Amino acid sequence: MLISTRGRYALRVVVDLAEHQSEGYIPLKVIAARQDISEKYLENIIKVLVKAHMLTGLRGKGGGYKLTRSPEEYTLGGILRLTEESLSPVSCVEAGAEPCAHMDECRTVWVWQGLDRAINEYLDGITIADLMRHSQKAEVL
Repeated sequence: MLISTRGRYALRVVVDLAEHQSEGYIPLKVIAARQDISEKYLENIIKVLVKAHMLTGLRGKGGGYKLTRSPEEYTLGGILRLTEESLSPVSCVEAGAEPCAHMDECRTVWVWQGLDRAINEYLDGITIADLMRHSQKAEVL
């Protein structure tokens, strides 16, 4: 699993809107400038988030985008599942995957199922509010 630029930018956009939610609707160009993301690329990401009702938009003067819920109600897993093709480590454990012909005798499937569960539990356990509270410096583990 490799999180794409699209997924990482979606997280940055939602955090940005959460940090500025008291300002009401935030214009796309303002978000793009603050996050150093191309407006064109950002439009595609925002469309996905609006379609999923994570954001709401308003056109015209005073328009822009804002969150539809509080930052505590957005998980990283929920956002990344919208923007990534898959969070699964291998295709045979993806939701809705065709059953593998070797599943019955596969000695590694339990490893991939456990890793898939761990990834989803980890990402579903972190909210946008958590990201807002976390230090700006990256931690070295």
